[in-house]
Amino acid sequence: MKNVLCGALTMFFLALAPASHAAVRVLATTADWGALTRELGGDRVDVYVATTAMQDVHRVEAKPSLVARARTADLLVANGAELEVGWLPVLLRESGNRRIQRGAPGFFEAASAVSLVEVPVKLDRAMGDIHPLGNPHIHLDPHNVAVVAKALAATLAAVDPAGADYYAARGADFDRRWSEAMTRWQAKAAPLRDMPVVIMHRDQSYLRRWLGLRELAAIEPKPGVPPSAGYLGELVTTLAATPPKMILLNAYNDPKAANWLADRVHAPAVVLPYSVGGSPGAKDLFGLFDDTLARLLGAVQ
Repeated sequence: MKNVLCGALTMFFLALAPASHAAVRVLATTADWGALTRELGGDRVDVYVATTAMQDVHRVEAKPSLVARARTADLLVANGAELEVGWLPVLLRESGNRRIQRGAPGFFEAASAVSLVEVPVKLDRAMGDIHPLGNPHIHLDPHNVAVVAKALAATLAAVDPAGADYYAARGADFDRRWSEAMTRWQAKAAPLRDMPVVIMHRDQSYLRRWLGLRELAAIEPKPGVPPSAGYLGELVTTLAATPPKMILLNAYNDPKAANWLADRVHAPAVVLPYSVGGSPGAKDLFGLFDDTLARLLGAVQ
């Protein structure tokens, strides 16, 4: 009875949105945070996503068309933790839009809402493309998504006070559905715990930690550094003693090195969507995790 009442109240508040209003113009730096904004904002937001799942978000060009989007945005939803450090500062500067500058009400950074892992104890360029603030690829742990959702709903209400009740209701509805999905995903993923894997890049760290996958090695010798033939040969020798069950790479990665290694260590190379839009099944955040788990479990059956 309590759940029925809560559901009825949620639908009531969702219906409070005016039939006609000026949508909040949102510029999201990644497809994942764009998808979350749509979940929370409904028809009160107009979301434009700056990148796709097939792009390396580290390396994006601040094109004039993107600057134009930033110039008219009411809210910027960024990942943060310097994931977009190569292009977002240029975009903000060129836009001249005070509403979305760092520190303004219309600037939101997802990474600031959660605790980052792999924070370096020292900074040295010889270590590869490391992030001084910690690993920024936070979206592949669903617990992080839940925390970011609460913070983003509050930011939407601050930018658009007239829709505060609407955002609160949609936030509560998302939290309920997401919690139910996390329980389902956790149970489904039980066979993956302690599974030995090889990863491509450290953008899979949060996924690995959430699922309890055991990392044996990385195809990149250092973050952001492509493997040499010699390094890959050494990996084959190293992995002969402790072979992986699978080699993980993302939809946007060049698969050549992973496929080469997979042939020699006799483990499947599993392409994960990584981001919303990275596969036909990853149409939204729920689909992203459903499809990721299906691909991982399918590789070990």
